[in-house]
Amino acid sequence: MRTITYAKALNEALDESLQADEDVIIYGCDVGRWGGIFKITGGLQTKYGADRVFDSPISENVLVGAGVGAAVMGLRPVVELQFADFLITAGDEVFFKAGMWRFMHGGAFKVPMVLRLPSGETGAGPEHSACPEAYVMHSPGLLCCVPSTPADAKSLLKQAIQSDNPVMFFEHRRLYQQRGEIDDDAPLIPFGKAAIRREGRHVTIVAWQMMLNRALKAAETLAEEGIEVEIIDPRTLAPFDFDTILTSVKKTGACLVVEEGYRRLGVGAEIGARLFEEALPYLDRPFRRLAIPDVPISSIPALVNRIIPTVDQIVATVREMAA
Repeated sequence: MRTITYAKALNEALDESLQADEDVIIYGCDVGRWGGIFKITGGLQTKYGADRVFDSPISENVLVGAGVGAAVMGLRPVVELQFADFLITAGDEVFFKAGMWRFMHGGAFKVPMVLRLPSGETGAGPEHSACPEAYVMHSPGLLCCVPSTPADAKSLLKQAIQSDNPVMFFEHRRLYQQRGEIDDDAPLIPFGKAAIRREGRHVTIVAWQMMLNRALKAAETLAEEGIEVEIIDPRTLAPFDFDTILTSVKKTGACLVVEEGYRRLGVGAEIGARLFEEALPYLDRPFRRLAIPDVPISSIPALVNRIIPTVDQIVATVREMAA
């Protein structure tokens, strides 16, 4: 076991994938000589050459469209869009081309493409702070990864690059410097397998990435009061491991989803609907969710702290649920 940062884990996953498969290419704005805006691709162009790791113009439509074409022709492109918000800018190529072409053409080809999507609030304002995972979860043909730890980031990115389907890979920018243990001998984490980050018996919390960290901190405070929460990290949202959540809810009788996306039609809304459809007899308290209200994300910290779920809000909500 060794300890590395989330950013280093991503870099290692890219490095090892380039080394293992000559069909893997990486491109995006400034990912080559500069090593990416967040330095995740640092050193890769020097090691593998500008034919396999290279910069591109600022045009998300072209970036994703070229990736679909390259994937259809047999390469495995890894494309960085710099900010997850730009997923919408390339909407036609993402949702209609990458997501649907394999189906539309009767399985005549595969689309093994990864879009790296740095997400999360970092004071950059409304157009550079989103966590738009729900858009992907809503769209057929796309896989969606939301790794929360360095180990998961490395394993899921390698798995994504090996996949024959388009993968939207969300990397939370506030996690880049988070450190965690890596087991180099562990098998790759399969898509659709959630992790139980903390066991408990009173309330189930579903959270990922930054909200997982806040949920874990809230759990420490709640434990001092005798309230034991079970925390589930889904790891991937498409495919989604509902069975692990269902098993937990059967034990606790209550569920809270904490997400950094918008509340209306968000991931929590889908989880809540599934619970009402499949687990209503096991819920002895109302389903709850914490998310961002339907307002743009400000670049002013005081305003950001008013809308993104906090540790205190998680604690207060669980207290109400457990009362």
